[in-house]
Amino acid sequence: MKQILNQYAGYNYWANKIILEKLARVPHELWTLENGSSFGSIYNTVVHMMETESVWWQRMKLKERIELPQKDPEQNDAAISQKLLFQSKQWKEWVDAANDKIITHVFGYQNTHKELFKQPIYEMLMHLFNHQSYHRGQIVTMLRQAGIDKIPATDFIVFCRKK
Repeated sequence: MKQILNQYAGYNYWANKIILEKLARVPHELWTLENGSSFGSIYNTVVHMMETESVWWQRMKLKERIELPQKDPEQNDAAISQKLLFQSKQWKEWVDAANDKIITHVFGYQNTHKELFKQPIYEMLMHLFNHQSYHRGQIVTMLRQAGIDKIPATDFIVFCRKK
């Protein structure tokens, strides 16, 4: 289990970094272009990804009151990207340092509807990393719809081949 989670945590960090590097070269107007996707724009999707990693981090740390990262309307694309990448790196470092006992630990948390759940940490991690893959795929689609090409592959197998 630990080896798989190490790979997925590393992959999540790598793939977020790759897609954010591409987005850094995209005009801000495309970040905020309303396109009918789950969160309406690339910007809102990246914000959602950043918030998701932060919320799960706080839940895992058993923080009683979950706080969303500060959303400043004036925050630029780079600041949001930096926050997401920082959190992804934090996850990678945490998984690298964790042992099997920690990974299989069952922790309790509340979802956004105040429902209580208990799950092993490894299930939450698998959910988180898959969630992020899903939204990176949406970002790729939004970029293609906007006419952006040469989007780097962020598939797990590409990550594995680069190691």
